[in-house]
Amino acid sequence: MTVGVVGAGITGLSLTHYLRQAGVESHTFESASRPGGVIRTVHEDGRVLELGPQRTRHTSLVADLVDDVGLRDELVVADKDLPLFVYADGRLRRAPLSIREFLTTDLLSWRGKLRLLAEPLTAAGDPEESAAELFTRKFGAEAYHNLIAPLYGGIFGSDPAEMPAKYALTGLLRLEREEGSLLKVFLKHTIAGGDRPPAVSFADGMAQLPRALYEANDDRISLETPVETVGRDGDGYVLQTPDDAVAVDEVVLTTPADATASMLDDIDPDAGRRLRELHYNPLVYVHLEADCPRAGLGYQVRRDEELKTLGVSWNCSAFGRDGVYTCFLGGMNRPALVDEDEATLAAIAREEFADVMGLDARVLRVTKLPRGFPAYDTTWTALDGLDLPDGLHLATNYTARMGVPSRIREAKQLAAEFADVDR
Repeated sequence: MTVGVVGAGITGLSLTHYLRQAGVESHTFESASRPGGVIRTVHEDGRVLELGPQRTRHTSLVADLVDDVGLRDELVVADKDLPLFVYADGRLRRAPLSIREFLTTDLLSWRGKLRLLAEPLTAAGDPEESAAELFTRKFGAEAYHNLIAPLYGGIFGSDPAEMPAKYALTGLLRLEREEGSLLKVFLKHTIAGGDRPPAVSFADGMAQLPRALYEANDDRISLETPVETVGRDGDGYVLQTPDDAVAVDEVVLTTPADATASMLDDIDPDAGRRLRELHYNPLVYVHLEADCPRAGLGYQVRRDEELKTLGVSWNCSAFGRDGVYTCFLGGMNRPALVDEDEATLAAIAREEFADVMGLDARVLRVTKLPRGFPAYDTTWTALDGLDLPDGLHLATNYTARMGVPSRIREAKQLAAEFADVDR
């Protein structure tokens, strides 16, 4: 068996690595000149700036992969006790990620805390609800408004009221069935999660991991080699690049929805049409340099605050990044911000940062991502009825969970399935 992998982001690179370990032949094609996909690190004035994920969690799968490619000594591990904040009613308030913080946080009143604790008495989550409806019904309006909406919605830059649970919360609904209630899930993975993996990065930034995976498997990866179309070749497939037609038995597409759609137009026009309907939230990253007087991972902004900033990652505190903060603007509620000029965006980020933090900051870089994160909004109904031909697979952050650990997990599971078939 030969597997053709399209895309050398973290999913494609991890899959390539695991297929090698399993003894399955494969080749990976990447249109860009660098590996990593959305994981991108740059340097400004000697500072490490992340233009994608700011960090990941040191799960067992991440740890094993880091060891495989010899990066253990390059890990930068954040203090597990670093707080996360929500900006609400004009100031930063600690999100309750421990028992002590739950008891002392002023994000929730005692009435709100008691209502949250009553979640096991509510009916199970309904996939037909929106994420906002589900969270409000199960945890109460106060917990949703002050805590869940800014933290959960901030992950996607989306409005949970526009996110159907059956697409946005599939993993959480599965965990609820396994644990018996969402409160038990949250207690296990956050408040009571003493074994919760710490946040980590790398000495030279997040891009060190995909770069190391590429270097360990570069004989199986072709950069600057876009796949233009996927076609049939007997019982298998042919991947058409600008210079070659490569025959493979199985195809795994790890690319963004629009790129995937273009490749599938000839072989499966219906799939291409469906994938083009998926909406991505535009994002703006504004990197600032300022003093670092407070410890924490950063903050998310409650949705009704009069700020354009979605949140700020404190990489200076978490990973010793020489005063670096990453401000996020745009998202579902303010998509037009991505069309503003860089000077305007820089001014917004700097002024709002000063209002929240009380610190003067210098702008290091402004980066626009017209197609930032998958929105997981109502456009995901387009995936209902998606039926790809046998041997054609999607392994992506819009058909499964986002986040580096989830991408690595899906890649390892898929590699194991191919290995079983190849035996």
